[in-house]
Amino acid sequence: MNIFERIIYFFLSIKKKTLEDRLDRHFKSNPARGGTKTVITANETMTLSAETQKHAQLVHKNIEEILQANENDPYKLVQYIESQGTKVIKLKNADKMLNAICEDEGLILEQRGLAALYINIITGNGFSFRNAPIFIMREGEINPFYMIHQFYKWYSLKSKLPGFDYKSQQLFKIYLRTSEAGMTNLSLEQLTGLKEAIARDREATDYAYNAAVAHEGGKKAFDKLSDGEGANI
Repeated sequence: MNIFERIIYFFLSIKKKTLEDRLDRHFKSNPARGGTKTVITANETMTLSAETQKHAQLVHKNIEEILQANENDPYKLVQYIESQGTKVIKLKNADKMLNAICEDEGLILEQRGLAALYINIITGNGFSFRNAPIFIMREGEINPFYMIHQFYKWYSLKSKLPGFDYKSQQLFKIYLRTSEAGMTNLSLEQLTGLKEAIARDREATDYAYNAAVAHEGGKKAFDKLSDGEGANI
């Protein structure tokens, strides 16, 4: 791995552990809410749990097959994303431009208000206070593990897994930068939406993290074989 890939690898491992710890603490302190199987909306009640889990497993399988077919090549994945109707915009200073609205490079989900207007202006999508999901990235080399992470989230979104709606994602952003105490007054609908948003991010992070671990492990095994050592790591 080069230094940038090691930084991404480290970031994914820390994020994975942080999300797991915070999620466990939060739902242990809210056992009744954390164990809920239902999302309540204004118009309907949908039973999730088993069906969502089954859907997520199918999405995981499909993603694995797509990644294998495209050799985990980030540039092929970009082409695949574009072929499915999602715009991929490359900007010279994408990281700095997105930092202005507290977003990271990669998949930008639905925004509203001034954030959406900003996204639409810098990507040449006109003047609107809502934006469609879009990829925004810097020019140059694309880190494969970061791309896998973003691709996983994008495909989950396209597959209509829950947790990507605007309200749930806004709660998720608040959740990442606040204490558990600031999240104690959520309604059942809000808490369930947040739980799904966290689940989607964990799924993507776990997959990218495991891909990075497998890549590093395979590289070490190859280096040992090249040096005349055994294959055990």
